[in-house]
Amino acid sequence: MRIDLHAHSTASDGTDTPAELVRHAAAAGLDVVALTDHDTVGGYAEAVAALPAGLTLVTGAELSCRLDGVGVHMLAYLFDPQEPGLARERELVRDDRTPRAQAMVGKLRDLGVDVTWEQVARIAGEGSVGRPHIATALVELGVVATVSDAFTPDWLADGGRAYAEKHELDPFDAVRLVKAAGGVTVLAHPAAVKRGRCVPESAMAELAAAGLDGIEVDHMDHDSGTRARLRGLAADCGLLTTGSSDYHGSRKTCRLGEYTTDPEIYGEITRRATGAFPVPGAGGRVR
Repeated sequence: MRIDLHAHSTASDGTDTPAELVRHAAAAGLDVVALTDHDTVGGYAEAVAALPAGLTLVTGAELSCRLDGVGVHMLAYLFDPQEPGLARERELVRDDRTPRAQAMVGKLRDLGVDVTWEQVARIAGEGSVGRPHIATALVELGVVATVSDAFTPDWLADGGRAYAEKHELDPFDAVRLVKAAGGVTVLAHPAAVKRGRCVPESAMAELAAAGLDGIEVDHMDHDSGTRARLRGLAADCGLLTTGSSDYHGSRKTCRLGEYTTDPEIYGEITRRATGAFPVPGAGGRVR
């Protein structure tokens, strides 16, 4: 089985619609793909309706968190999307995304960049607006060459010149809320240093003690040494290890299935989840 547990659609900051995402996942030879848009479950229905035979969909989300001033992304899988506590927190984060993005546009304009809110809103479309949409605007304007080049201290990185804060969950609260919704938690790209500051390994161990299920080890932003170190940490802490593409369509260079998760790990994730079930085949219902 080929299993990719981290992919984004136009419901947040990907360039594939949810329907296109599942079709592309099947074409890439995947057996399982997870839809993990940022702080939203808005793409579920379309993805399920378009699900090709032979492909299983894992419903999820990538939750925006912050610990001691450091941004943390928490992958949440197979939770009940209607559970009130987690739904309320997702709504708070989403509601803060637009004013935060507008603040970053204002800072960029103060820096002499001729970006407009209308341009960013056009790029975001119906998706949950975020920094990748602003980064795409900077690419369109020729300010940077790629979306990744915008995530530097000069521009949009945490603490960068055009950075603005938004409402974010404490990751310990995120673990608790996802558990209460019957889901499974995996810390996304925990050592992606090129994105900015990362939480220390001691914090990962504390999260494991608080109920974190796993860490994303095989990821394009982790070199081989980092992956080996994270596998050792996971073994010490009793954490599952996953691999994923973090696919964003044409917005990033990663390909669906570029990194994958071991089938036994996937089986353990589905065994632990009680909030929802993977959806197989050509359509289905998300519980």
